[in-house]
Amino acid sequence: MLNIGCHLSVSKGFFAMGKEAESIGANTFQFFTRNPRGSKAKAIDEKDIEKYRAFAEDKKFVKILAHAPYTLNPCSKDENTRQFALETMADDMVRMEYLPNNMYNFHPGSHVGQGAEKGIEFIADTLNKVIKKGQHTKILLETMAGKGTEVGRNFKELRKIIDLVEHNEVLGVCFDTCHVHDAGYDIVNDLDGVLKEFDNIVGIERLCAVHINDSMNPCGSHKDRHEKIGKGYIGLEAFERIINDRRLRKLPFYLETPNDIEGYKSEIELLRSLYREKE
Repeated sequence: MLNIGCHLSVSKGFFAMGKEAESIGANTFQFFTRNPRGSKAKAIDEKDIEKYRAFAEDKKFVKILAHAPYTLNPCSKDENTRQFALETMADDMVRMEYLPNNMYNFHPGSHVGQGAEKGIEFIADTLNKVIKKGQHTKILLETMAGKGTEVGRNFKELRKIIDLVEHNEVLGVCFDTCHVHDAGYDIVNDLDGVLKEFDNIVGIERLCAVHINDSMNPCGSHKDRHEKIGKGYIGLEAFERIINDRRLRKLPFYLETPNDIEGYKSEIELLRSLYREKE
């Protein structure tokens, strides 16, 4: 079975997100832990979470994916900005323990002229302070498109971050198809080669989730502009290969395409129609 969902609003709570996901044929979803442009987080509603957990077990939902706010920059040259990222992520980890055994995704950030190596040190320092031994949340580094001074524009940078984190057993990677494509990895014509390279550098066992998005721009553009599935430079044939690849097919896929809820429903139906139940 294809495990797929889309990004949903957390405003009405987890049970409401679960019901909305089910209504569009999804068996997972992604959500922002707090306002994506700021620091405000919705108060924890334990009854709502208990209701969702029972619903998810009954409906056989797979792991859901929390997404950190876009404003976080743990590798900024500004100490206050780094501290804000640290405090926000630490609070998110506490909140995620109410939903154990799920995943938390974040953008590594932009080094803003300090150089990638310094940025990588700052990111690892934040993670070393945030991660607690025995935590139940997997933290995912997202593959980035390489826009501006983004860190995580290639697999080697992700590997360097992982290597500097003490308890890196809780670290994984979220593979964003638009970002990887825009970063210059040819997933259209050489998906096998790209995944082999990822395995050699990072380790395929660390690949935990896929952001499944088409791209408005050619491979290597470093732009990061998502497009609807099959409407961009990656194309439908490539997505059929991606969702059926033996290394990816059992992972959860999360749509972040420019869509409303009906658009997501249509994309989920489309991708399910392309999924082969047997490898």
